[in-house]
Amino acid sequence: MNIHPTVAQVTRRIRERSQERRASYERHMQDQHRQGVHRGELSCGNLAHGFAACGSEDKDRLKLTNSANLGIVSSYNDMLSAHQPLGAFPETIKEAARQMGSTAQFAGGVPAMCDGVTQGQPGMELSLFSRDTIAMATAVALSHNMFDAALFLGICDKIVPGLFIGAARFGHLPAIFVPGGPMPSGLPNSEKARVRQLYAEGKVGRDELLEAESESYHSPGTCTFYGTANSNQLMMEMMGLHLPGASFINPNTPLREALTRYATEQAIRNSEPGGNYRPFWQQIDEKAIVNAVVGLLASGGSTNHTLHLVAMAGAVGLTLTWDDFTELSAVTPSLTRIYPNGQADVNHFQAAGGMSFLIRELLDAGLMHGDIPCVFGGDLSDYTQEPFLEEGRLIWRDGPSQSLDLDVLRPVAEPFSPTGGLTVLTGNLGRGVIKVSAVKPEHRLVEAPVRLFSDQNEVKAAFDAGELDRDVIVVVRFQGPQANGMPELHKLTPYLGVLQDRGYQVALVTDGRMSGASGKVPAAIHMTPEAIDGGPLAKLCEGDVVRLDADKGELSAIVDDAEWQARDATTLDLEHYRYGMGRELFAGFRQLVNGAEEGASVFDGFEAQDLARGIDQA
Repeated sequence: MNIHPTVAQVTRRIRERSQERRASYERHMQDQHRQGVHRGELSCGNLAHGFAACGSEDKDRLKLTNSANLGIVSSYNDMLSAHQPLGAFPETIKEAARQMGSTAQFAGGVPAMCDGVTQGQPGMELSLFSRDTIAMATAVALSHNMFDAALFLGICDKIVPGLFIGAARFGHLPAIFVPGGPMPSGLPNSEKARVRQLYAEGKVGRDELLEAESESYHSPGTCTFYGTANSNQLMMEMMGLHLPGASFINPNTPLREALTRYATEQAIRNSEPGGNYRPFWQQIDEKAIVNAVVGLLASGGSTNHTLHLVAMAGAVGLTLTWDDFTELSAVTPSLTRIYPNGQADVNHFQAAGGMSFLIRELLDAGLMHGDIPCVFGGDLSDYTQEPFLEEGRLIWRDGPSQSLDLDVLRPVAEPFSPTGGLTVLTGNLGRGVIKVSAVKPEHRLVEAPVRLFSDQNEVKAAFDAGELDRDVIVVVRFQGPQANGMPELHKLTPYLGVLQDRGYQVALVTDGRMSGASGKVPAAIHMTPEAIDGGPLAKLCEGDVVRLDADKGELSAIVDDAEWQARDATTLDLEHYRYGMGRELFAGFRQLVNGAEEGASVFDGFEAQDLARGIDQA
């Protein structure tokens, strides 16, 4: 298969810049494998503790140590719609394992918070840090060394990246990610957005807003818009960590249950006792990471992954940069229109051809690496198939060769846009990212005076007072990871959308995040260095004119160079961000976290640290 020259070049550059770091990671994984993959290395006392609660049949198999034992790590809770279906998965998995002559144990749970619940609330300031907390909880779950392979049950924004980072540190274990699926379609996304803007203008009340939201988010399953949660599922499939076509099958259906059973069986086959040892670390390399980036770009996925994918790559010893995203975006066509980039939801995408069609198109165009090892047993060409039940038996058939709805899903030869719509912005305000796949061309250049805020609630107050009824670039600073955990500012979307609809030039600039549902207003986000660290946003003064040119990748304050250099950075007392809603427990995270372009991680690059400190045991 011929790989596109740019894809090949970026892949090669990642491999070359990561050479020492990746080699160190691989040595660590090989060492862990040699030390013992499974419970056969445990003492009798250790092992007895490990199976004390099991039934007699499972105990007998665990005593023999020659059958596979799967560790289940899950983000189940019954409050959040995406995670509630996972409650039934462990028993399904255990029964499927027994039928294979093996066992499965619930190794541990990881926290799962919902950004939809915490938007605009203090709890949102724990959201990004929950990713690294999940990675550590995954490590605790797997630290008992009872397992020959692991199944990772997770869905939403920080959960899958956190599980991935944890899986990477136990990369000697085979791993399969098991999704729960999206809820059925509810209120159309265009209607939901309309009601939100009417509420922001005071034209409808809270009762009408709550009714619209309830009709949108109405049943178990992932939210159906194409935000970070559904981007997670797409990327896992693009890296071959799901079963083919598993991402967008609705929960509580026979097909969903059959896929969960098959994932269990496949994890056993991929284990060392199963005879087809396929550890995580041998699957996930620079090719798999590039596939995830290309899939994200082609589908107009979440900007949050300019943080998460960098951190995920770092966990497997690879250095991914924002420039890699930009270079790949320039050659990756936009092939989907899923809300907020269009009016369809992920169920419509699935019906139009879904993952099998998207992967086939990208493979045929040489935009993805087909030769990556996948959990299904072969390579990525298997993922041009989709699953069906035939007389109760799970089978895979070739997916459609043509899109069944060109308003939702298109071939490479007829894209919605020739590029992926994600780029890096640079200038005297630092570096940030912008997603323009949902921004109309006439709104991609904004030059206007700034209005400065240090809290998103201040923006709402200014909007309500009519102070933003003009051309304006809203700057919300001191929202970075060191300042307050880098919350999403999606609460601002309706207000900014109203201003744009009134005919004003409007943009957002922030060192915080936007939701995976970033929409029609240009938003320069993840600005780094962040304001609390003396970043350039802290040098802005009220009324400075800023120019944001998304097409050219420019973001600068139009201020005389001498004056700009002479300005001192503004400081801010952030004590009110430090306490309440558990925020005091994350003080260490705020001190340890690195910058947005490095993934906003508290781990700061495992092997890179070892090499820098000279403690790597080569």
